[in-house]
Amino acid sequence: MQNSKNTIHYECKYTPVELIQALGGQPELMNSMGESFPKADILGSPNLCGFGKTVIETAVSGKVKDLFLVNCCDTITSAGDIIRDAGTTNFLYTMDLPHCQSACSRELLTARLEDFAARYSQHTGAVFDGKKFRQAFAPAEVPGGPYIAVIGARMGDQLFDMVKEVMPLPARNLTCVSGRDLGHSVPPETQDFHQLMDWYAGQLLAQTPCMRMEDITGRKKLFNDPDLAGIIYHTIKFCDFYSFEYSRIKDEAGVPLLKLESDFTLQSSGQVLTRLEAFGETIRSFRKAGSSGNQQPKTGINSGKNSEIHEPLYEGPDGEFDGDFAGEYSGEPAGESAGQYAGRNKEGTRYYAGIDSGSTSTDVVIMDQSGKIITSVILPTGAGAENSAARGLTQALAQAGLEQSHLAGVTATGYGRGSINVGDSQVTEISCHARGAHYLFPEVRTVIDIGGQDSKVICLDAGGNVKNFVMNDKCAAGTGRFLDNMARTLEMTLDQMSKKGINYKEDITISSMCTVFAESEVVSLIAKNKSPDDIVHGLNKAVASKTGTLVARAGGTEKYMMTGGVSRNAGLVRALEKELGAKLFISPYAQLCGAIGAALFAMEE
Repeated sequence: MQNSKNTIHYECKYTPVELIQALGGQPELMNSMGESFPKADILGSPNLCGFGKTVIETAVSGKVKDLFLVNCCDTITSAGDIIRDAGTTNFLYTMDLPHCQSACSRELLTARLEDFAARYSQHTGAVFDGKKFRQAFAPAEVPGGPYIAVIGARMGDQLFDMVKEVMPLPARNLTCVSGRDLGHSVPPETQDFHQLMDWYAGQLLAQTPCMRMEDITGRKKLFNDPDLAGIIYHTIKFCDFYSFEYSRIKDEAGVPLLKLESDFTLQSSGQVLTRLEAFGETIRSFRKAGSSGNQQPKTGINSGKNSEIHEPLYEGPDGEFDGDFAGEYSGEPAGESAGQYAGRNKEGTRYYAGIDSGSTSTDVVIMDQSGKIITSVILPTGAGAENSAARGLTQALAQAGLEQSHLAGVTATGYGRGSINVGDSQVTEISCHARGAHYLFPEVRTVIDIGGQDSKVICLDAGGNVKNFVMNDKCAAGTGRFLDNMARTLEMTLDQMSKKGINYKEDITISSMCTVFAESEVVSLIAKNKSPDDIVHGLNKAVASKTGTLVARAGGTEKYMMTGGVSRNAGLVRALEKELGAKLFISPYAQLCGAIGAALFAMEE
């Protein structure tokens, strides 16, 4: 962040950037994300959005000396008042933004522009330069061709850099702060400063409107570009205006759409990266299927594949499976010996491995070139994802009687995929769970995975392609970690807990999904001598309700399949089935679903 003598920082696309340049200033956009807000949390309201806190934190820390704010919302008005009271800036100007393009609004904005020019000239000693003003309107070149648009509330610089890095197409930041479109404006030839500012006010107000403006019909052009190949819709917590727009366009978007919400910090960047990478994989799949521009693909890239696969199994509430495999299965359940498959490394046979590095377990699957599972291994992840992946692969190779050299490809997935060096490629768990679920159960349309540190719902089309997905936020509510903490509170193992809650007598409701508060509730229920079955039933209901909300957000439909280790929890399965009003198909290899998908991706690569 620059802080030279003439640098003036700003935060809104309605800022008169060209006027600042004509007055000798060097405008610099404030759009950098931080880790925390120690000063802003003390000075401001806890309900201020993360960006408002960022503005306060940056200014009161002495990193900004000259600041121009547009009070387009109450948060920025509050931030301006707090910064002014702190007295840490040399120059602070807050401009009232009219929310419409009426003659009265234009007149008001013109007066504000003239007032700023006078005050800034007094501060710096500079005078207005008409030539610099006109030069500031030089249009920026926009490359043609398909692109990914980031639309909605402002996206921080670090997050947008992440978007550009992982997207398969160029990304354009068209959010409320970066979608400035005055470049093709041509200032009139006049020496009258008032007339010039009146024209300028009209141009500022005529930009593609942000969601704070009264008339937002001009925003339609953001979604109707024929070159638009995908949309990342970004919102900030506590900024409801853009959430309203997302709810309107999610059912109308003709291209793949990803919803991202951030608090304008870097704290959840790992989970956000997973969502972005999965969305990038979806874009690649759609384009590979023949889709281009503003249209959905007509067929899935996996149509017709995996003809020799397993029929689904359903695990009932009693924990028994009422189904059989229709075809031959080449492997064995995880953790069991597969010694009889040793020596299958015949000349010319290709083998592929998938490694799913999760927060609690590392799963490995080896397939042959026909798509049949040769063997599988499940190990605790422990402290090091790389070591667990290496041990799991070594054990799987030994069980199958293979050497590392027999593997034609290895793909890693899961939260630890970036730390695994034994893989040839990396694919997100979203895509891998989708691919693995389609392999096990081709009719699946909604995959539910309650993982160790996050939960996700993935909607598939008939070809097994990802249509949509949602993940829980960075809170552990409703995840495997939540269940693990509750099991410890109840002095049970997870295996013991998974068998409780079926034969309950009292329909207990756990009112909080926060791990800390729920633990307090459980302790209180134990003190009241409530039955463990009743308490576990209450916890299962709470997790099922949270998961059902994710399913509804994703637009999930039957047929449902549950993957991951939590699918072995019979009580939770029953509670979730009641929540969804439908059966859950659960394979005995549900925990291997991600690794199976990774092996299939290795084969495709």
